[in-house]
Formats: sequence, structure tokens, C-alpha cells
Amino acid sequence: ENDDVKLKNCTACHLVRYCGVECQRNHRPKHKRACKNRAAELRDELLFKQPDSNHLGDCPICFLPMPFDMSKWSIINCCSKIICDGCIHANEKREMGASLLPSCPFCRERLVVTKEEEVDKRRMKRIEVNDPVAIRQEGFQQYEKGEYSRAFEYWTKAAKLGNAEAHCNLAAMYQYGHGVEKD
Repeated sequence: ENDDVKLKNCTACHLVRYCGVECQRNHRPKHKRACKNRAAELRDELLFKQPDSNHLGDCPICFLPMPFDMSKWSIINCCSKIICDGCIHANEKREMGASLLPSCPFCRERLVVTKEEEVDKRRMKRIEVNDPVAIRQEGFQQYEKGEYSRAFEYWTKAAKLGNAEAHCNLAAMYQYGHGVEKD
């Protein structure tokens, strides 16, 4: 506002202000090219803006936020990294194109069909180095077995290490009274 005249922004580019419709019409030929360029920049900025991260963190390969849909990412056994399906697919495509054996998209360790004992052994190695994802996953395994007190211990440790999903799991334990007093 200037001298009791309310100025209006150009609706396309938001760079220029006009005192009225007539002023805008008079200025339009001079402003048209810059306006189109700025409007295209604003559209591209909105279209290609990277989304903010979420509690799941970012994929360690593409650095995009992990999708909330759990079917669109996987925990890899060898390194306990959560990898988005896009990076897993790109790795599989790379391996097929080069006739390579399946490997982890993050650490490139060869993936073989392993027994459950081997998976547990690898997860325990990750737990020893305080990997919150592996600790939360072990808590889930204990919960599935009905070992609620052990699940509580693992999820508490993972929550202290900053794993948001472990906080959610602990809240559910209190809500349903599994291994703790119902809250």
C-alpha cells in the first residue's frame, strides 16, 4: 500500500505491482516476456521441489524421503539399510544388464538366499554396533514370538537412538497392554 492506494500483484509472476487495471494494461507489453519467464520458473520450482524428509529418513542411495507405504521399501539384511524400491529396481536392472549376481544396492555384498539363522546372526552384528533399524527389527521379531519384555527392551533402546518407529511400537505396547501396564 502506498498513499492509500492498494497495489495489486501481477497474478502470474508476483514481481510487479499495479495501482489498477488500466496501469496493468499499459505496462503489459513491456512486462509480458519477463512475466512468462518468471511464471515458468515458479511453475518449475513448484513441480521439481524436493519433498521434505519424514520420520523414516531418506534412502541412503538416492537421498529422497522414504515413502510412508511400507511396501515401497525394504530392509536389506547385510547392512540393515532401508532402501527404497526405486533404488532396488535400479540395482536389479544394472545387474541384469551386466549379467551380475544379485548384490546389495548399498554395500554391494552378494545377496544369497540365506537361512533365518544367518539373517538373525547378521542382525545381531548390526545390533552390537547400535544400529537403530536392526534393534527395532529385533524388537519386532521378539514381539512376534510373544516375548513382550524383550521387545520392550529393544524398542526402548532403538527409541533412545532416535528411531521414530520404535517410539510408535512402544506406544502401541502401552495402548494394548502387551508386556507393560495398559495406559
